[in-house]
Amino acid sequence: MALVRYGGGIVEIRGSIAGNVHSRNSSGNYIRARTTPVNPNSTRQNVIRAAMATASNTWSNGLTPAQRTAWGLYAANINMTNRLGETILISGRSHYLRSNMARINSNLGARNDGPVLLSLPSADSAFSVVANVGAQTLTVTFDDTQDWAAENSAHMIVSMSQPKHSAVNFIGGPFRVVAAMDGSASSGLSSPATLANLPFVISADQVVGIKARISRNDGRLSELFRDSRVTTTA
Repeated sequence: MALVRYGGGIVEIRGSIAGNVHSRNSSGNYIRARTTPVNPNSTRQNVIRAAMATASNTWSNGLTPAQRTAWGLYAANINMTNRLGETILISGRSHYLRSNMARINSNLGARNDGPVLLSLPSADSAFSVVANVGAQTLTVTFDDTQDWAAENSAHMIVSMSQPKHSAVNFIGGPFRVVAAMDGSASSGLSSPATLANLPFVISADQVVGIKARISRNDGRLSELFRDSRVTTTA
């Protein structure tokens, strides 16, 4: 489905209409032919689809009416941003799936009770990453004074893209979770943190995209924040 902004005519379109995809990059708006992506039906895809099916079924059949009402109240108070940069509201079900799919994909426990605090966690403006080829690690710099870093069962979920040659301008997916960095009420979490066991091997003269979200103990999930172009170092 395409999103359209009207002004003196059409100001901006995002999405697909009649076989054409409308989008925008650093050079401006563009249109390309819509293509149907190949479905490799990989093991990972099937795992994610099964997790989504389980979470959807839990929403419909596992949550109590009071729990669904709490997620609905949370949703009614949370402003989100769509692809056109417009402020919108999404449903309680969408927030439940958004929050819990991020946790499930990171091997964290789901949160069925709706959040009581009616706000999103703040993004981290200090977030930056160094990718080290020799050690096959990411060194993540972040604001360790944020509340999540001193909260048990709160996490910063860090994902990386498949590496690209440094000459490539656009860095897309697939993205894979590197780690869920754990907050701690007893000791806190100090910046920087080094993450190993990368989902992709990195080599010299490559770039990767890194994105992260903060998941609080009550299930609230921040908007994405990024280090969008990380050059690998020796």
